[in-house]
Amino acid sequence: MVASDTEQLAALISLKHACLLRLREMGRRQLELIGEGRVAELLDVLGAKQSFMTELQRIERALDPFRDQAPDSRNWSTPDRRQHCAEEAAGCERLLGEIVDQEKRAESELTRRRDLAASQLQGTHAAGQARRAYVTQNQPGINHMNLLSEG
Repeated sequence: MVASDTEQLAALISLKHACLLRLREMGRRQLELIGEGRVAELLDVLGAKQSFMTELQRIERALDPFRDQAPDSRNWSTPDRRQHCAEEAAGCERLLGEIVDQEKRAESELTRRRDLAASQLQGTHAAGQARRAYVTQNQPGINHMNLLSEG
């Protein structure tokens, strides 16, 4: 493997790291917006995240040729360059773990909020039905038979 290949690898790892940093920041914003119930802004963040996810997929495809290579077979310009790339690659793995955790928390919070909203809607619906029954029962001019009285 020639040094230009390792420079390409290092550049791709740096791009991946930057993309994952941005996704983590968007994930933080996503969690804030979910917590605040700001759906319109949440949808904007999710749309922006999608473009970074597409970029991440592109980077991953570009990294495919390097996956089957033995790391020791790579020719680096300096040992420091190799070390830096290895540290960035490890950072990518940590970031990916954080992003997955964020996504799980976001999904859980959205599910909790959905269930809460459904419960509130159910309660509102039941209250509306009770109110309509009460209003119908007490409308003037409508004769009601009292089934509870004797005689």
